[in-house]
Amino acid sequence: MEITDVRVFPVDEEKLKGYATITFDDCFVVRDLKIINGTNGLFVAMPSKKRKDGTYRDTAHPLNSEMRNKIESKVLDAYRQAAEGGAGKGEGEGEEVEGEKAESDTES
Repeated sequence: MEITDVRVFPVDEEKLKGYATITFDDCFVVRDLKIINGTNGLFVAMPSKKRKDGTYRDTAHPLNSEMRNKIESKVLDAYRQAAEGGAGKGEGEGEEVEGEKAESDTES
């Protein structure tokens, strides 16, 4: 399984530095990965959902450390490129993400 596309959407918050969408093998998309500035530097948090007891549970996640490292490496590389070059900061991309979410919500 290969990561064939990574899109990052930087934000300007203290700990949350951006969101990412990754595509596997040009046929499977995972949205809402978070790029977090933690105590040991940047890391990627998988998409999660808040449970009734207030805890969070990942809705999608890698099953081994090799895939987790591959995802984190690709996402953080794309984030650094976007942060340096300003790519991914335009309003058009943010609107596209909202439109994609709205479409996926109506399909359910």
